[in-house]
Amino acid sequence: MNKFQLMACASVMLTAATTPVIAGGILTNTNQSVDFLRNPARDAAIGLDGVYSNPAGVVFLPEGFHMALNWQYAHQTRTIESTSPLFALGRKNNGQAMKTFEGVADAPFIPSLQAAYNKGDWSLQMNLSVPGGGGKCEFADGLGSFESVVGNIANQLKPLGAQGYDMDGYMQGRQYYFGVQLGAAYKLYDNLSVYGGLRLLYGTATYKAKISNIQVSTAAGYVDFGSFLQTAESTVDGGIAKVDAGISQYAAAGVTAPAELVAQKAQLEDTKQSLDRLQKYSQGVNLLCNQTGVGVAPVLGIDYRVGRFNFAAKYEFKTQIHMKNESTVNEASEIPAVNKFRDGEKIDEDSPAQLAIGAQWSIIDPVRVNLGYHHFYDTNVNWYNNTQNLLDGGTNEYLGGAEWDINKRVTLSGGAQITRYQLTDAYMNDMSFVVNSYSFGFGLKYKATDKLSFSAAYFQTNYSHYDRVTSTEPLISDSFTRTNRVLGLSCEVSL
Repeated sequence: MNKFQLMACASVMLTAATTPVIAGGILTNTNQSVDFLRNPARDAAIGLDGVYSNPAGVVFLPEGFHMALNWQYAHQTRTIESTSPLFALGRKNNGQAMKTFEGVADAPFIPSLQAAYNKGDWSLQMNLSVPGGGGKCEFADGLGSFESVVGNIANQLKPLGAQGYDMDGYMQGRQYYFGVQLGAAYKLYDNLSVYGGLRLLYGTATYKAKISNIQVSTAAGYVDFGSFLQTAESTVDGGIAKVDAGISQYAAAGVTAPAELVAQKAQLEDTKQSLDRLQKYSQGVNLLCNQTGVGVAPVLGIDYRVGRFNFAAKYEFKTQIHMKNESTVNEASEIPAVNKFRDGEKIDEDSPAQLAIGAQWSIIDPVRVNLGYHHFYDTNVNWYNNTQNLLDGGTNEYLGGAEWDINKRVTLSGGAQITRYQLTDAYMNDMSFVVNSYSFGFGLKYKATDKLSFSAAYFQTNYSHYDRVTSTEPLISDSFTRTNRVLGLSCEVSL
């Protein structure tokens, strides 16, 4: 029994909320505006939301000052169906080897602000948003990865009278990456513009984990883990004393003790050391870790108009971020999950580079159709413990949508997005996972006046299941999936 087992199972909970709760790559949110929610294929659209999605195209808006304020609410669940024979030892599992662990992630207030000042051939722009994270995730019953460790300890204690276990697990993770992007677009020709800017990311996260009320099932019923350890240690001490007495008798007779007796003593002493190491966890585990970090990266863009077509591209460079820990974990261990949250450590959490390409076709003046493609360079970053190397490649997204100005006041829009990750069994785990998905969004924009408009939208992501089999005999497996729904409102003003 490794002396860090219980610490490890608590710490693995802490990474369960390190992925974004909405659209985009593994560590990136692309839903920076309500306009995206009602039509995600905005990479070549001309609008104020282009401050994020198509910054070079914003220069083609009318002269003056433009500002939009967006509010989004996102609700997501993360579900893991885990199978392990160890779960059958759990008091709450009714002898079942399969157990469902569900996390709920709520982000009630995801704000963003886009602003631009256009004058002549120039457009000065600013975007305030949450490009990563964006919510709090809570697993009320913990995760299978640490409950199985508690089950394994109970299984190893069977020779000392253990028959099963009981425990309470809990985790909560909150993560936000606040972004400020400043830049300028310049109109080289009447139909061609370019953009250059910088994006600053400030990351802040808080992770809490708890393992409590650990009990061991015995022939006399469930007993406190600490009490069981004391009783087991007394039993082992008695066994060691008995073996020592036997060895002494052989020594007194001038005879070498049998090898079996010597081996029995060594085994009992190893068991005693293991029990001693577990004593520090007899009251469970409580962990708290706060992280902060800052990173800056350039952003480039281009927009080209010809006839009824508009083409655009944007490239966001990789943002290097080192999240610094303030944690209750003070000592290093051989368990990577513990070291990730060691106090004072700086953890690599780079935001990947992104290439976005889009096209828009105005079939007739009131009707526009859009296409887009995103690629996230997920393997060209530095993440903790080099987990980026476990992926088969970067993330790809394919987008399409349409807009219809039904009159001079109302615009209806809708679109869809397909997200495909290049996942492997080695990368996937219940601590932090993503799965392939398709999303759709729809909404409307209402122009109250020529200077004031409002938008409302709904966006939903439907996820596939990722099944991973770790062992066939005995069967140890996991099935991962998620749900996601977003509502958004925005107000846009031009002066």
